[in-house]
Amino acid sequence: MYCLEAVIADRAVLRELAAPVRQAHIVPLGQGLSLLPMTDALFEALTVAGAPGLDGFWKAPAGLGDRSAACSAHGPVAYVEADFFGGTGTQSAQVWDRGEVVLGPLHTAEGEPAPPAGSPISQALRRLGVARGDHFDEFDAAGLGRHRRTDAWLPTPT
Repeated sequence: MYCLEAVIADRAVLRELAAPVRQAHIVPLGQGLSLLPMTDALFEALTVAGAPGLDGFWKAPAGLGDRSAACSAHGPVAYVEADFFGGTGTQSAQVWDRGEVVLGPLHTAEGEPAPPAGSPISQALRRLGVARGDHFDEFDAAGLGRHRRTDAWLPTPT
């Protein structure tokens, strides 16, 4: 099983996005990027009543698109979701840069092959500057396989 709901960007951009949320936890990835897991607490804190949602995403809070667009003035921002079990599943991604949507929303449904340009998340990571190098894809190069569940990216309580 693999399940991820997260915002990915430069650490400074994520700090701006998560500024009002004490429970937000920013995790360093490779290649100068960081990940902000979309926990239930972050979802609730970022949800704006009456704001539009992101089409085709299940854990993106209403208003995340506007907030991501605003923060992308300081660098590109991606929102990604993946849900896999037994080798099949879904992926979705959207990227904002300079206040505009520059990629997506991209979605692959269960059983649907990845497009020739790569999976939605790999395309988003490429747009954020991730170089595949010797890795299988940008997903692997960024280190997104490090944990299998969104909450596993959070620090272990002491």
